[in-house]
Parts: sequence; C-alpha cells; structure tokens
Amino acid sequence: MALKASRKPLSRERVLAAAIAVADTQGIQALTMRRLASDLDVEAMSLYYHLPDKEALLDGIVDTVIAEINAAVDRLDTNGGDKDWRTQLRQRFLAARRVMLRHPWAPGLLGSRRTIPAGVYAYYDGILGTLVGAGFSYHLAHRALHAFGSLPLGFAQELFSPDSDSGSLDVDAAEADLAAMAETMPHLTAMTAAEIHNATDPTLGWCDSQVEYEFTLDLILNGLEHLRGRQALP
Repeated sequence: MALKASRKPLSRERVLAAAIAVADTQGIQALTMRRLASDLDVEAMSLYYHLPDKEALLDGIVDTVIAEINAAVDRLDTNGGDKDWRTQLRQRFLAARRVMLRHPWAPGLLGSRRTIPAGVYAYYDGILGTLVGAGFSYHLAHRALHAFGSLPLGFAQELFSPDSDSGSLDVDAAEADLAAMAETMPHLTAMTAAEIHNATDPTLGWCDSQVEYEFTLDLILNGLEHLRGRQALP
C-alpha cells in the first residue's frame, strides 16, 4: 500500500511525455496503448481516462510537438533578434527544424491528422505578422505561405513518402527500385547515386537534408524580398 501511495499520479501530460519518449526511441510504430501502460506501470484501461483512444493519443503528441515549436520561437522573440524579416523567419523555421529533428516521426504523423492542431494557427499568425510588419501585403503574404509549404514547421515535404506514419523513406528500398529501373530512368538513378546524404547531415527523409532544407528556405526568402517592393501582382 505504501508503494502505491508514493507512485507519481497519472496525468494527461505524463502520458503524452511517455508516448513521445517511446516514439523518439523506438519509432511511432512501436507506440501502442499496451506498451505505454507498461512503461508507465499502470493498467491499460487507466490511460483511457486521459486519452479516450489511440487517435486521441496521436493528436495529443502532435499538439505537444507544436507547443514545443511555439515555445522555441517564443524564446527567440524574448531574446530579441535581427530586425530583417528574412533573418527573423529563418530563425523561426530553423528553431522548428531543431524540434522536428528531435522527433523525426513527427512530420509524417502531422500530415496524417484529420484536424490542424490549434497551436499551428498561432504559429502561422506570427509568421504573417512578421511578413506584414515588413511591408508585405496580405495578398503577397498569402502567396508566401503557399511557397513555404511545410518549411515553417521545420521539414521539407517529401515527394516520395510511402511510410507516412514514420515520416521517413526506406532509403535502401528506394535505391534498389531505382537501380532496377536504371535503363528506363537514367537521370533519377544518377541523381540518387550522387545525392545520397552524408551520415553526419541531419535529415528528416530522403529529400530533406539540412543543406537542402536551408538552400530551399534561402531561395524562397530571397525571392520574396525581390517581390516585396513590387506588391502589384497579377
């Protein structure tokens, strides 16, 4: 009885933290209610008081990751920063990327949710505020959001992503497929051989290395700066 009295009370936050720990160390596929209950040393049914089903659990861990991104951005704002809008957005997006690199399963899971987490709206409102404050019209700012795609959330959406739950591509399988089709797709095969990521380059997928992410981000930011003084678009 004394052992039970000293056990840390179960809470929604504690369940979500344990779920994220499982996903970070074992992958999102390893996350089950039974596994989670075992890690928390509770009965599986007790989890449903805090999260009614597996979908609610997945929504909850996505919400938690987005909250982590917003907290990272808030720290940037608190610490001040360069007044140039490109630098401000670059810092925001790279802060989000650092969070996503800690949770490499999150990009794929985020894309599978039926609803947009509330924290995403607040995050994008801050991006729009930066653009409008720099002199962008809402019209051009809207186009900028389309151009950014998933970059503000710290990852580049994959062109080929058969494993959407884990947010990663089976590189070995992709290479084998391309090698088998080398004669009919010589350019894709050659590009794949040339662009295999260095093991030290942080990546969230086959086509999302750190170098490629920052290249794309800077290309878009610099293009938008060119358009900023030309607000009358068709």
